[in-house]
Amino acid sequence: MDRDEENKKNPIDQEVYNETETEIESTVTDASSADHMQEDLSEATEIEAEYTEVEETASEEESVVEPTASTRPTMNKEERARVYNSVSETEEISRRPKDRKNSPIRNGIVGGLIGGGMVALIGAGLLFGSGILGNGSGTGDTGNPTVNETVTDVAVNVTTDTTAAVEKVQDAVVSIINMQAGNTNMFGFDLPQNSSDTTNGTLETSSEGSGVIYKIEDDLAYIVTNNHVIDGADELEILMKDGTKEVATVVGSDVWTDLAVLTIPATSVTAVASFGDSDAVNVGEPAIAIGSPLGTEFATSVTQGIISAKNRSVSTDVDGDSIVDWDVTALQTDAAINPGNSGGALINIAGQVIGINSMKISDSNVEGMGFAIPSNDVLTIINELEQNGEIIRPILGVSMLDLSQISASQQSSVLTLPEDVTAGVVIAEVQALSAAELGGLEQYDVITEMNGEAVTSIVDLRKILYALEVGTDVEISYYRAGTLQSTTVTLTEGQTSAE
Repeated sequence: MDRDEENKKNPIDQEVYNETETEIESTVTDASSADHMQEDLSEATEIEAEYTEVEETASEEESVVEPTASTRPTMNKEERARVYNSVSETEEISRRPKDRKNSPIRNGIVGGLIGGGMVALIGAGLLFGSGILGNGSGTGDTGNPTVNETVTDVAVNVTTDTTAAVEKVQDAVVSIINMQAGNTNMFGFDLPQNSSDTTNGTLETSSEGSGVIYKIEDDLAYIVTNNHVIDGADELEILMKDGTKEVATVVGSDVWTDLAVLTIPATSVTAVASFGDSDAVNVGEPAIAIGSPLGTEFATSVTQGIISAKNRSVSTDVDGDSIVDWDVTALQTDAAINPGNSGGALINIAGQVIGINSMKISDSNVEGMGFAIPSNDVLTIINELEQNGEIIRPILGVSMLDLSQISASQQSSVLTLPEDVTAGVVIAEVQALSAAELGGLEQYDVITEMNGEAVTSIVDLRKILYALEVGTDVEISYYRAGTLQSTTVTLTEGQTSAE
């Protein structure tokens, strides 16, 4: 009887045979697979029992049936033993630890994480060491964890020679407001602008400048400023650095030196400036200007530069007729000086006033050319203004013209001057009983020398004249009708605006 027929007669044996064959095939396949590494030991025991059962079934068979196309051959004992040994070896292999393969990507990720962690630890150490981060944690008002940070004061108290110098003087520099009566319009009432009601009526701000408090005496504080700052004022208001305002009284002024002295109650005064020696100033040394450029809105502004030059002769038009009337001897500086700085302080690095800012050259092609009246000249003038209320100067009692203002034809026909005389001062008119008349000077005389110094212009003559005292006898050389002559004139006292 063949195996198929026998299996048909014994269905149970057939089922066991098929099941066993399937499990053996599965076991062999799993054993050959590189991925099947963790098979349980109990499964191997089961397989051994199955093989035993198959062997018992096969022993009952009388003959081996050759396989057909639809059946598989039966394994003998040697084959089953080989399968069993293969399974046992597979189980032993599954118990061994896996050999982990090194992945380049995984290694890169791990290395990056390690490196980043080290950088973070080093950075945190630096932050803790510098005091930027604190070393504790807590909970804020909202319940969220917070880091206790150490807050450092980053404010820097910068003190330099410049700041120290400014500190000494700035409280003594004030703003001066020139108040004048308002204009009446065509409807007959005033249109005030920045007006102030006073005993004299409604006043308006005409201009603004600066001044320097230099002395306190008899409950009065003395202020020096420019004459052009107070010119034409009906009232003068003084604005202190702390915002206090006082009404000032004019002690005296001088149009030629452009200086004036005012007083205010000393009640609110907290600082007084001191004067330095302007003759000792060196070109190139620091110069600091303090004042109110463009008015009280920018009061007590500070600018810095250097002394650009000394003893500069700056031509000025005193009476506004576009003719040069006077030469101001001044310190030149490139510290910014603007309208409103007039009358303010020019100080040195020691905080001493070395000049009173007076003017600048205003031109689109010019920058950084300001001028200040030297402190030594200021002291001479303000002392006399305090004593007399004016500067008493000698006069000649004449009106004059520069020879350069006379045409060449008139120089020849009227003055009959020699051709080599090209500079001098022409007397246009002589006042009665004046020093000039008493000295024998006449109309159309051309003065070329005075007190031994050459006279080329009116400015030269005034410089020489105002350096002399009243009562001084001075020799004057002049041309009359083409002839050089000389005379001695005794200088007399006159008005500040006269010659």
